[in-house]
Amino acid sequence: MQLGNFSVSLSVKDLSASQHFYEALGFTAIGGDASQGWLILQNGTCSIGLFQGMFEKNMLTFNPGWNHRCETLDEFTDVRDLQRQLKAQGVAVETEADEDSTGPASFVVIDPDGNPILFDQHV
Repeated sequence: MQLGNFSVSLSVKDLSASQHFYEALGFTAIGGDASQGWLILQNGTCSIGLFQGMFEKNMLTFNPGWNHRCETLDEFTDVRDLQRQLKAQGVAVETEADEDSTGPASFVVIDPDGNPILFDQHV
């Protein structure tokens, strides 16, 4: 099971303040749209997403099809295949990807402690 790029998606109260804080830790904005309330920051192979007003809780995020530079991988496990594999193992899916679709899609599972995990494929 190839999960792709890993990041932590943080639900922030003040996007600008959070951006400045993480930049002080050595992160650099590599994507996103501050006017829409979100940014992606990176430090080496570590990625974090800052999201203002989009999510209730912080969450783990996997991007099937991407490496840590958000570059498309030649081979990867499609998000719909990941969803099918997890469901077959008895993992409850909170929000589902349309299994009849292709391309970008996402789904969410909740771990035993209530932490959301987003599988968000952009390719």
